[in-house]
Amino acid sequence: MPYEGLIAETVTYPGMNGDRIDAYLARPLGPGPYPGVIVIPEVFGLVTHIKEVTRRIAARGYAAIAPELYTRVGPPDPTDMTSVGPKMMALADAQAVADLEGAITFLKDLPQSNGRAGAIGFCSGGRHTLLLACQSTRLDAAVDCWGGRTVEGEVTELRPVLPIDLIEHLCCPLLGIFGEEDTNPTVEHVERLRARLTGHKKEFEFKVYPNAGHAFFADYRPSYRQEAAVDAWMRVFDFFDKHLAAAAG
Repeated sequence: MPYEGLIAETVTYPGMNGDRIDAYLARPLGPGPYPGVIVIPEVFGLVTHIKEVTRRIAARGYAAIAPELYTRVGPPDPTDMTSVGPKMMALADAQAVADLEGAITFLKDLPQSNGRAGAIGFCSGGRHTLLLACQSTRLDAAVDCWGGRTVEGEVTELRPVLPIDLIEHLCCPLLGIFGEEDTNPTVEHVERLRARLTGHKKEFEFKVYPNAGHAFFADYRPSYRQEAAVDAWMRVFDFFDKHLAAAAG
């Protein structure tokens, strides 16, 4: 979809150990100030759909950046699912969070920044959003869209802790968007996450959509569910407008 009044470009910024991370930046024309949003890609990396999502958020009045977390090794082939899982599982949580912290710095250092930043992630990016919100102190809002392996999953050297076990450290309000027919996360996983958030008295809101499964936002995939996606977009923008709109200073 074409959007008017935007600047969209490829940029790099320093991530973990100073490595340059490729990213896609979109923001409104004009001096701002604008809040920032990190768009954390699904398992396939910085694909065309994620760039479209980034532009859509920018058109709402945000400086939005989508990092390529596979910068160092290259993204998986989205047409070859046998390559996707191993690439995803080889991405260390500590590296991803450090790279995303770099994206927060990049956004907040923009001359157009209002000093606030949020994050939204899809699929594996939803998991990364939750990790970032629990390990950073600089996010002002976070949106987890069907992040899998947040409640259950193998603990490894690269993934040493489940996001649910970090919930007590959640630093900002959280919006969770889920599909009732999803198999990871399941509704039971969502309820366990809800219980943990409630137990730690965190500010959050969850929406579980009936007749929707994993990736119902993705309008280029058979999983797309228009009615649920339209409602979810409204909820996301209302949430970000509420928590990110206030200008710093």
